[in-house]
Formats: sequence, structure tokens, C-alpha cells
Amino acid sequence: MRGTDIKSAVEWLVSVAPDPDACRWEWERNPLGVALLPAGRRWDVLILPGELGQTALDVLTLLLDRPGPVLADFGDTRLGFFVPPGTASRWLGTGVRGAGRGTWIVVPYPGRTTGGVHWLVAPDGSGTLTDPVLLELAMHEAAARVAGQEGRKP
Repeated sequence: MRGTDIKSAVEWLVSVAPDPDACRWEWERNPLGVALLPAGRRWDVLILPGELGQTALDVLTLLLDRPGPVLADFGDTRLGFFVPPGTASRWLGTGVRGAGRGTWIVVPYPGRTTGGVHWLVAPDGSGTLTDPVLLELAMHEAAARVAGQEGRKP
């Protein structure tokens, strides 16, 4: 990420913080480079198991120039897709967790590599989010691909 992209991404992310200056301060001083941000204001996060999430992201990148932001935890065992606010409360899907209004998520500083939570697709500051309908279609395709791979294992 370029410096101007990072600045735009930081401003977009901290815009949801109760105290944006405190959030910036936390990012600068936290050795892990993470801060807690509330979901449900500008975005919700749908959290998928790693293999399904990674395959869904692969499908999304075939459909879109750029999906919305995507987080991964340590070891990429779970991926979090940033979707429009309100999506988590309406989402019905086995194995998918939602973080919406009233929840907080760990968010790494854009452009900085940490040992834990990290961006697979960093925010660009424009507010781009993943369309939940496209994400659902990508998840169906991903589930079929994962099931096909498991069927071929000895």
C-alpha cells in the first residue's frame, strides 16, 4: 500500500471509533499494531472458516476487480469479510459468524504486518464493501470446490 492509500484506509477505519484520536494513538503504540473497532456502523464482518473463506475469496477475485476488506486471523483459520452494516443480523448460514452492531473486532493497522490478525485485502479508504449476495454465491461455489477436493482425497 502507498502512503496516501494507508492514510485513506486509516481515516475510513477510525471514523467508526468512539474516539478516532485514541484509536490512532493505540495503533501507533500497540506493539501488535492492532486496535478494537466497533462493527455495525459503517460495516459488519462475516467470519468464515479458513478453507471455505480462502476459496470464497479466490472466487470473489475472479468476479470483482477488488472485493471489500478481508481480515485473516493467525494461521488463516478464519477470514472476516467486511459487508454492509445490518448484514450480520440478517445472515443465515451454517458455520458463518457475524459481527454487527454491539460487537467489536480486532483490526490491524493497514499496511503493517503483524504476527496475528492481518489484511488479505486491505481497505482502500473508499468505503468499498463486499456485496453479501456475491459473497453468498462465492461461498456456494467455494463449498462445492472444497467438497470436490475432499472427494478426491484417499
